[in-house]
Amino acid sequence: MSVTKISDSFADLLAGHSMREAKEEDPLGRDSFLKMLIAQLKHQDPLNPMEGTDFSAQLAQFSSLEQLFQMNNTLETVASALGSKGDENMLDYIGKQIMSESDMLRLAEGKVTGGSFSLDKPQQVVISIYDEIGREVITLYPGQLDAGTHQVEWNGYDRTGVLQPDGIYRFELSAVDENGTYTPIKPAISGIVTGVTYENGTPLLEVNGHLVDPATVIKVSSAG
Repeated sequence: MSVTKISDSFADLLAGHSMREAKEEDPLGRDSFLKMLIAQLKHQDPLNPMEGTDFSAQLAQFSSLEQLFQMNNTLETVASALGSKGDENMLDYIGKQIMSESDMLRLAEGKVTGGSFSLDKPQQVVISIYDEIGREVITLYPGQLDAGTHQVEWNGYDRTGVLQPDGIYRFELSAVDENGTYTPIKPAISGIVTGVTYENGTPLLEVNGHLVDPATVIKVSSAG
């Protein structure tokens, strides 16, 4: 194959590719591959031009690269479809009675989500909050709470008044009786799901005016 024919064939390929990709960015180096190949053609030694077999091999490499991009686009489409299906599953919770168990709190930009619990009777409650490595961050004393569902009221600061970094935290509950004895309380919340909301792209279920992570749901039943 002559150098002139190689250049003409490559120019046709590049023109067709440019029309398809004119409005797309090239974060993975697809255009860079083409530029490198055409530069190789321009600067090759006239006395030792690129062999046709070498050029064909490089075109085959580019073809493989195109296939990888098409595969990536297909996977993105599938992921998007699965994400939409996940949203539909969240909507299936609406109107259902659920029970959730979780001792996790999520702190993001100074805002705390999670940390719901229920009491079957009025109790004096103490709440201890721990970071991811098990260090106690702060102990809260909300005092006497009525029976029903409650939220952990934490502002994200430790006992010294320092705002804690974003991340996942854990809380423990204890009830204090009239004798000053501490009894652990298992964090749990139950109720009817009345809606679905999103915080930082994460779906959360609305239960009794509180937000519940669907991953913590351990029981679902029909309301009524």
